[in-house]
Formats: sequence, C-alpha cells, structure tokens
Amino acid sequence: MDELSQTDTPKPSLWKTIALRSLFLIAALVVLYFLWPRLVELMSSAEDLSGIYWYWFVLMAVLMTGAFAAAWELTHIAVPDISRFLAATSQLVSNALAKVIPGGVVAAGATYFQMLSASGVPRPQAAVALAAVSFISNLVLFSLPGVALVVAAISAPIPQDLLPVALAGVALFILMFSAVFVLVKYDKPLLFVGNVIEKVGTWLGSRLKKDWELSATGFLAHRNEVVDALGKRWPKALAAAVANWMLDYMVLFVALYAVGAQPRASLVLVAFAGSAVLGMIPITPGGLGFVEVGLTAMLTASGIPAPDAALATLAYRLFQFWLPIPAGAVAYLVFKRKYGTPADLEGSTA
Repeated sequence: MDELSQTDTPKPSLWKTIALRSLFLIAALVVLYFLWPRLVELMSSAEDLSGIYWYWFVLMAVLMTGAFAAAWELTHIAVPDISRFLAATSQLVSNALAKVIPGGVVAAGATYFQMLSASGVPRPQAAVALAAVSFISNLVLFSLPGVALVVAAISAPIPQDLLPVALAGVALFILMFSAVFVLVKYDKPLLFVGNVIEKVGTWLGSRLKKDWELSATGFLAHRNEVVDALGKRWPKALAAAVANWMLDYMVLFVALYAVGAQPRASLVLVAFAGSAVLGMIPITPGGLGFVEVGLTAMLTASGIPAPDAALATLAYRLFQFWLPIPAGAVAYLVFKRKYGTPADLEGSTA
C-alpha cells in the first residue's frame, strides 16, 4: 500500500513545476491578449517581406548562423572536453525550447545541462563553466548601451555602401571587446559600473518594495569566479560572446538596410540591446510580443519610418526567433540518435 501510494503520488517538486508552468502559461495568455491587436497589425506587414531581394535573406541567414556558431564556440571554450557537435546540438535544442514554452528559460537551462553531461564532464565543473558563459554573455549585453553612446559620439549616418557597414561592424567588435575586456581585467571600472547598478537597483527596490541584494563587491567576486573557472581561456570566451551579440546585431542592421531604411549604428545598437532584454522576460516564449512591439517602437523612436521599422523587425525575428525552432527540433533528433534522450543521460552520468 505504501509503495503504491509513493508511486502514484506525484512528488512535491513535480507539483511545483506544474504550478509554475501553469502560472507562466496563464500570464503569457494574458499578456498576448493585450498585445494581440498590435501583433496582428505588425504581422499584416509580413506579405511585404516578399519585396525584399533574396540575397538580403541569404546574408541575414549567414550572419545568424555565425552568431549561433559563436555561441557554440563559447560553450566549447567553457567546457573544452565536449565535442563541438555536442556544444552545437545542446545550444540549438535549449534555444528552441526557450522559444516554445512560457517561462522556458528554466527548462531550457536544465536540458542544456543534461545534454552537456553526455560528455562525462563532472557536473560541478559543467555548472561553473555554464555560469561563466552566462555571466560573460550578459556582461557583453549590458555593456551595449554604453558602447552605443561612444559610437554615437564619433559616428555619422551609415553611407549607402556595404563596405563601410562591414568596416563599422569590425570597429564595433573591437570597441565592444575592449570595453568588456577592461571590465573583466581591471577592478576599478567594474566597481564603478557595479556601484551604478547597486544604486539604481537599491532605488528601484525601494520603489517596488523589493529587497534586492546588489553590490559592487558582489559583481567583483562573481567576476573573479568566472575568470578562475575559465582560466587562460577567458579572453577567447569574451571574443566568442562579443561575436555572438555583434553578429546577431548585424542581422537586425542588415534587415533595416534591406527594407530601404538608413539606420544609424549607435541608435540601432541601443534598440537591439533593449529588444534583447525584452526577450529575457520569461512571461512569453522568447519574449514573443514584447520584442516585436518593443523593437518596432524603439526603431521608430530612433528615426526609422514606422513601416520600415515593422518590416525590418519581422525580417529580423524570422531568423532570430522562428527559424531556430525547427533547427532545434532537427538538432534534438540528431542528438537523440547519437546519445539518447537528455533524461536518460542525466541518470547515466550521475
């Protein structure tokens, strides 16, 4: 009787998981209900995508593939014992999972970790390495607005020629790498940024009545843990993280260029950073609705005509959101054929 009851009664953790996912699903439906009219308005522009020359789509596909390849390389640098095949398939699967499940970031992270366990890397080492990847990637993301201000001060509108665009991309990569390199290498700049974040977080916490524990010394300690975990590989990891975000950004920039807009690199960079943060909101899968509406509004505010901003956003999200979903499904089938299911792996590598 006891064995039957233990078998038939779900564990509390299972109930918590079901309750949490149900809460995310309800929240997603509520948010999409309010965003739906605006989304329908944006999607009505989808037929205009046919007016974009095919070679722009090829270029965007190449850039997005490069962004994903940089993410795979970042994982391989953090956990050098795994194969690049495993780094690629695990990233594709977890990325697709985060885009189809409300609040799927948690499930995606767990699946990512389970799939990486197939390499036989000790779990504590894998956990620390993946935390390092997350820290460096987010540090690059949150540095984008500051870099955009520098670019705005020294740049001019992009001329009608792809060569200057490419050169601007290289210069932006160097500037981005240098800025984050300084934050990782030296204490004072990171403490300065940490103090700003601490003050802003404390102010917002008091307004929202939240006890947020943010401290500059905490950021410094976390940075040191990341550098220790990566060892001498951290500059390579930083370069991969910068390449990941910059190539992703270039997809949006090319999308704007393809629809006939004349974007300014710095303003588009700010809009891109804002959309990336919106994509982290766990209420809807992959920030669906938040990103489309928010990015279109930010691009319009930057001086891009509203129709061009909407069309460029749809083109960008085609490669950043929609196409990676079937790619993740294919990666899962290939991974499963070679290694088995992630759940099986978790039990076999414990």
